[in-house]
Amino acid sequence: MKDVVPPRELLDRIAGKWAIEILVAASDGPIRFTELERLVEGSRRMLTMTLRGLERDGLLQRTVYATVPPKVEYAATPMALELHEALLTLTDWSVRHGESVTKSRESYDARHAAAS
Repeated sequence: MKDVVPPRELLDRIAGKWAIEILVAASDGPIRFTELERLVEGSRRMLTMTLRGLERDGLLQRTVYATVPPKVEYAATPMALELHEALLTLTDWSVRHGESVTKSRESYDARHAAAS
């Protein structure tokens, strides 16, 4: 067995672009690739890479159905479901404080623009 994955590496995976949104969405039950594609903004390639990383780390389970076209669903694993409350807390916090952060950035930018 290889060395255990360092906590920082796991935190980077979970905090990576789209990972929180994907994990929260998948925690509500299986979600199709096309639904995830609508949920996140960005390239299909980056979404695919993020999904593969989450699957590789055991946070998502990928199921392919033998249909035409193929139907692919992702579901949160028990390990990911354990994260669900913490992820909701983070996303709720970001919604509650978005306006304050925007004001802080504007104030900071104005102070530093005046100094330049």
